[in-house]
Amino acid sequence: MNITKVIDERLESRFLDLPALIYKNDPNYIPHLTQDIQKVFNTKENKMFRHGKAERWILEKDGITIGRIAAFVNQKYAKGMEQPTGGIGFFECVDDDKAAHLLFETAYQWLKDEGMEAVDGPINFGEKDRFWGLLVDNFTSINSYAMNYNPPYYKRFFEQEGFQVYYEQYIYWRDMYVPVQDVFVEKSERIAKNPDYTIRNIRGKSWDQVAEDFRTVYNNAWGGHHGFKAMPEVQAKKIIQALKPVVDRDIIIFVEHKGKPIGFYVNIPELNQIFNKVNGNLNLIGKLKFLYHKWRKTSDIMVGLVFGIDRAYHGKGIEGAMIKWTEENVVPLNRYKSTTLTWIGDFNPKMIKIAENLGASKYRTLYTYRKLFDENKPFKRAPIVG
Repeated sequence: MNITKVIDERLESRFLDLPALIYKNDPNYIPHLTQDIQKVFNTKENKMFRHGKAERWILEKDGITIGRIAAFVNQKYAKGMEQPTGGIGFFECVDDDKAAHLLFETAYQWLKDEGMEAVDGPINFGEKDRFWGLLVDNFTSINSYAMNYNPPYYKRFFEQEGFQVYYEQYIYWRDMYVPVQDVFVEKSERIAKNPDYTIRNIRGKSWDQVAEDFRTVYNNAWGGHHGFKAMPEVQAKKIIQALKPVVDRDIIIFVEHKGKPIGFYVNIPELNQIFNKVNGNLNLIGKLKFLYHKWRKTSDIMVGLVFGIDRAYHGKGIEGAMIKWTEENVVPLNRYKSTTLTWIGDFNPKMIKIAENLGASKYRTLYTYRKLFDENKPFKRAPIVG
């Protein structure tokens, strides 16, 4: 076996093409978009390179690519940790323990050379909303857009390397046609009786206004949390700009109090129900196919991306009002049969409770692992928030 650092387009192509071999007999696998993965490793497009670096390797045997791995460090993030911690991700490998070990060892050595004392994986060199965690159950449904999907034997690879579960990630699912729980009905009624509150989708709003409303709620919802940095206007506009091509204006919901945005429930259609038509490549033909199936409303799953409420309005029933409004205004459109919620960590019991009160059930579980290079040091799981 021969391991090679990805240093040119030819080797990058082998890195990108490997999943076709790993998943050739898996009908539930939908490839990640080539362009999405390339952006992660583009030093001009990925802001993580401002304070970090990344490397990729492929593993070959008899001229055939049988494995790949990426490793990355964010020095700004690592410096504030008790044990400087890097990451690995985009791991794929045939079912061969020796091959997997060689990939891991290569990444470990690079991370140690960068001053790291631990490693998290599989994670992304970017935000946690994509390419994060190892799937450990439900291998019989299609994978969601930008969510990791892998063969069951990857769990064995990680755990025999000494990785331990840092936190569990739950994806929840709910039938859209099942009435919401009574607790949400009661909360919704309280809000509905107060004329100072308004709940609406984003039809009729300019994108600039949507971005500003999103930023207002985001900053007031998470302000005060340790390490929180207020979202600037330019970042909010970039987020909304990125969502524009996939948005259904009927399923992005805001609550206002006396005209001020105080809560949001941001949903999009399940993109993988469309991207399974483009074979992992959003080139010109892929874009045309995407636009066609978006127009056809091919997706019948609604994905909850983010749910936020101004901290000053916690405990007033805002979440229940948004969920009840969705039942009364989105369900009758008959576009979406079910909804999934983007992963919630086991370190966030408050959001887990909301999901369970909604009547949603655990649909998938992923693990984010951590490995300490010095196994004599104590291992700590992710702290509970709130």
